[in-house]
Amino acid sequence: MKIRDLMSRNIDYVTAEETIEQAAAKMKESNVGDMPVVVGGEAVGMLTDRDITIRIAAHGLDPQKTHVSDAMTEGIVACKEDDDVEVAARLMGENQVRRLLVVEDGGKLSGVVSLGDLATSVSEELTGDVLKKISMPT
Repeated sequence: MKIRDLMSRNIDYVTAEETIEQAAAKMKESNVGDMPVVVGGEAVGMLTDRDITIRIAAHGLDPQKTHVSDAMTEGIVACKEDDDVEVAARLMGENQVRRLLVVEDGGKLSGVVSLGDLATSVSEELTGDVLKKISMPT
């Protein structure tokens, strides 16, 4: 099975120039704890609710004046639409992530595949193995 067969295509994202307040509002509206950060159509990082807490709130920074670029985790873990689901499972396990970005050539964001997507589409053995690797202490 290919990633394109189970990925979500309509995903929300934030830009590096948006404020933390704007990003948090998008996260609330979408009911998610993380969002890809996109610059010029290219995925360049992730912003998590933990990033906001540790890098902004814990330092007393103003979320109305602080930008996503000040809190985001740079770099992405990603696969391509043509990859087999085993590639996504391996990347999720190796990097201990529950959501994996899907990008086109050049880094343009095209979707996301989640642990839940795997759980409903592939074998229990593969899903269980990924979950075990994600959950191991670092």
